[in-house]
Amino acid sequence: MDRRIKKNQSAIMNALMQLIAEKEFEKITINDIAERADVNRGTVYSHYADKYDLLDKCIEAQLAHLMECCYSPETTGPFPSKITLLRTVKEIENNAPLFQSLLSIKDVSSFRVHLSKMIHMQIVEQMNEHKISLDDLGKSIFAQFMSSAIVGVIEWWFTPSMTCSAEELTERLWSILEVNWMTLLSPQA
Repeated sequence: MDRRIKKNQSAIMNALMQLIAEKEFEKITINDIAERADVNRGTVYSHYADKYDLLDKCIEAQLAHLMECCYSPETTGPFPSKITLLRTVKEIENNAPLFQSLLSIKDVSSFRVHLSKMIHMQIVEQMNEHKISLDDLGKSIFAQFMSSAIVGVIEWWFTPSMTCSAEELTERLWSILEVNWMTLLSPQA
C-alpha cells in the first residue's frame, strides 16, 4: 500500500479516536474528522464509506492492537493464562479514556459487541483445541456466558472510576474464571 494512503488512513483513524474521547460519537461529523486529521472530506470518503465504516475499522484496529499487546505465546492451558489477562487489563487501563469512550458508544455496532465476539471466539477456539466434551450449543452458551461476564466486569471497572488496580481486578476475575473453567473440565461436564 502507498505510504500516503497509510498515512492518511492513520491520521483519519487517530482523529476519530481523539474525537470520540472528547464528545459523543453521534455528534461527530465527517467534517470534524477531516479537520482533525488535516485532510479534506473527499480523502475521508475515499477510504471509508461513512463514519460508521470508519468506526468499524478503528474498532478492528484497536482489537488487533489489544490482541497483539496481550497475546501470550507461552500459554498452554485450556484457557488464556492469568498473565495474558493481566496484560489485557493493564493495556485497557493504560488507554482508559479511549476504551471508556469506545465502550460508551450506543446504537451502533459497538466496541463492546466486537470485544465480546472476539473473546467468545477465543474461548470456543480454546475449547475446540482442548477437545472439551460439549456439543456446539453447549460450547457457544459457555463462551457467551464467559465473554459477557469478562466484558461486563471491564465496563463495571470503568464506572464511575477504576475502583481497584489492574492487578487486583485480574486476581479476582481470574479466580472466578478459573472456577468456571474447572467446572467445565470436570468429568461431570
